[in-house]
Amino acid sequence: MALVPRVFLTSEQIQNRVREMGEQISSDLPDGPIYLIGILKGAFMFLADLSRAIQTASRIEFIGISSYGRGKTTSGQVKVTKDLDVSIEGHHVLIVEDIVDSGVTLTYLMNVLRQRRPKSLNIATLLDKPDRRLRPVEVAYVGFKIPDEFVVGYGLDFAEDYRNLSNICVLTEA
Repeated sequence: MALVPRVFLTSEQIQNRVREMGEQISSDLPDGPIYLIGILKGAFMFLADLSRAIQTASRIEFIGISSYGRGKTTSGQVKVTKDLDVSIEGHHVLIVEDIVDSGVTLTYLMNVLRQRRPKSLNIATLLDKPDRRLRPVEVAYVGFKIPDEFVVGYGLDFAEDYRNLSNICVLTEA
């Protein structure tokens, strides 16, 4: 059985919303620099576009964290696979995530980063799946709220495939 991507959000819809999010973040955090911390690997495309849409001075960092492995559902076990290269103490920090669903990964990450004493700590996500929450997570900036569908594209993957799609798609069985 082959999996076929069906367009859910077009590239144009995504880019328009990312521009709006960048304007809002710039307005809310005018005194930079803001550390934009992209969660690898899925958030890299969103982070690149969002960073260009934010007018406030910003710095880009990456953190690797995983709770999925190679499946479609969270394993519930969170691990850091790559830590930050800089101190975030006293700085505005914006975690940039591709999708928030269970909340397990972000709850863990927020606790880890709070201990590093940033000036502010918020989350920006392109996609939010509130119906999948296992842990409550406060997300300051949401691109799109989506139903409980497994989506790929624009950095999101299934077993490392489909990240390169410019649209966000739902995988359906052919």
